[in-house]
Amino acid sequence: MIRVLVLGAAAGGGLPQWNCNCEICRRAREGDPAALASDQASIAVSADGEHWFLINASPDLRHQINATRELHPRGGLRHSPIAGVVLTNGDVDAIAGLLTMRERSPFTIYGHERVLNVLRENSIFNVLDPALVGRVALPVEEALSLMLPDGEDSGLEVVAFPVPGKVPLYLEDGARKDYGSSAGDALGLHIRNRRNGAHFFYVAACAEVTPDLAERLRGAPLVFFDGTLWSDDEMIRAGLSQKSGKRMGHISMSGDSGSIAAFRDLGVHRKVFLHINNSNPALLADSTERRSLERAGWEVPSDGSEFKL
Repeated sequence: MIRVLVLGAAAGGGLPQWNCNCEICRRAREGDPAALASDQASIAVSADGEHWFLINASPDLRHQINATRELHPRGGLRHSPIAGVVLTNGDVDAIAGLLTMRERSPFTIYGHERVLNVLRENSIFNVLDPALVGRVALPVEEALSLMLPDGEDSGLEVVAFPVPGKVPLYLEDGARKDYGSSAGDALGLHIRNRRNGAHFFYVAACAEVTPDLAERLRGAPLVFFDGTLWSDDEMIRAGLSQKSGKRMGHISMSGDSGSIAAFRDLGVHRKVFLHINNSNPALLADSTERRSLERAGWEVPSDGSEFKL
């Protein structure tokens, strides 16, 4: 068994974003049932329903934990069923929630060496006592067992693999064409329960579905995939940014080179968009874009959704 809980489905800023007055944020703020509010993207994964691993620690983590019964303390003065956090990148959206977890509970942080270096070089993350919070480098293309704080094997293993993307905004080198990006800056994850073979993929930041990535995902039972934008220039057209999706390291849902088209013939059983920006009309349950992606077999989950494998 694998249980997956969606803690948040939105991109950076969430829905509604605190300073955004676009139509979608406005409708969410007003309680429109077609524009459900959503926290920033993260999921929780468990092989036994008792011990959980977060995939990224969003800035909304405190609220996400309190809204999720499975992540509540169970007995004793201090306790958490969260055994670890697996980081897929070093974006603020993925690491800021770690600071919420500073209250002296044991867990392990797993991340690419480049991401762990970001944590080491920023002294604020020293609030996570290394005597209680271990840091383990994620190898690339190699299975790694996720361990419980007492040293027992959780039954889950993860294979991290590089996907097209870019370095976090705050680390960009403007003098370089690739902004200083490296293969470890954006990772996909293949998560598997070794005991029964249940497995799924998590790719919440991706700039392109390459032939290699397509073959890796072919026939998968479940894929969570980057749903940041509907179209590459939507934030520019909406007056929200001067950056295209490609410039930000994200593939669009629509178009001949978009993710919907790329997945069309891959035979993935369940296809779920995560990390959906507040500019994306597919967030609206009554939009033509939502109907279009649903006809193509995609899902947009609400916070608190559960998937079982």
